[in-house]
Amino acid sequence: MSAELINSVISQGQQLATHSWEYGTFAEALLEWYNPNASVYSNTFPDAIPVLQVDQTRSLSYVKPHISTNSDTLVDGDGAAGDPASLGVSAILIGQTDPDYLSAAERQVNHLLNDVPRYSNGAISHRESVAELWADFIYMAPPTLAYWALQTKDVNLLSTAIQQCVLYRDVLGVPASAKSAAGLFHHIIGPQSQDLGIWSTGNGWAAGGMARVYATAKKSQFAGDAKIKSGLTQIKDIIRAILDGAIALDAAEPKEPLLRNYLNDTTWFGELSGTTMLTATAYRMAQLEPSTFGKKYTSWADTKREAIIQKISSDGLLSPVINPLNWNDKTPATKSPEAQSFAVLMFAAYRDFSSKKAS
Repeated sequence: MSAELINSVISQGQQLATHSWEYGTFAEALLEWYNPNASVYSNTFPDAIPVLQVDQTRSLSYVKPHISTNSDTLVDGDGAAGDPASLGVSAILIGQTDPDYLSAAERQVNHLLNDVPRYSNGAISHRESVAELWADFIYMAPPTLAYWALQTKDVNLLSTAIQQCVLYRDVLGVPASAKSAAGLFHHIIGPQSQDLGIWSTGNGWAAGGMARVYATAKKSQFAGDAKIKSGLTQIKDIIRAILDGAIALDAAEPKEPLLRNYLNDTTWFGELSGTTMLTATAYRMAQLEPSTFGKKYTSWADTKREAIIQKISSDGLLSPVINPLNWNDKTPATKSPEAQSFAVLMFAAYRDFSSKKAS
């Protein structure tokens, strides 16, 4: 990938992002790409939150105007409880030099923990009005809870961040004994927007979010705590089950280079958003835990990355992609803010994995 093409991917991502979770995800992608030493994946990630100059940090200068400092949530979630939390890591980083943003992050965390409905097992709802679990939530909220736990040196909150991932798996996860899609996640379970399909992007959101929580906790001062160690093993196994499920379904269709929009439904088109995020996650876990995520995972990720790159147009757009606002739309879309961010996350993950492998 040329630097010029990656810049085009980034430029398109910035133009396309218009919703709360798109701002948060794009900001995370910019941070991982331009400031890898400040990312939780950095080999030198400190136990304390890094102090960055906002005007010299593209991720933070991009996202700062989108963050509200006078509300219980960091941005209007349009009914979603989880999505505004996607800006939490950015708010905490900005808050190292501007206390208004740290206070805003604290209100966001408290809102999630104290105000948002809970599912019957204690999982925090992705929606404000009903208890409903979406796989997407795992990328938005648990990484922010984990990061706030570092900010406040709160081992119990770090454990909560991990356990929210496990509680989501307990509801959304397909049992290991299932004949189809074992280990993968249903998209949504609840009374409002239920979607029992095995949505590729939803599995990407879940696996990618858990990888961020895993990296945050593993590099924290609490990594040796018994609860944290046990939780890390749990989420590592959940991520591996998602990747194993995706790899198995992918292997069953050697003539289709991309994962399908609904992973176990061959009536759907091969789609870039979910494929790209799951590829990025495979590289991140191989970087974090090479003994568990070895050649099976990295060879698969290399093959997917090469297929993805071939689908990026000269102007930086990824297609075919699912319509991110209508995951049942069978017409392949040509623009997706999520896909653009996922590509940047994948490029960053591959670069960091390759540099660690070479060192």
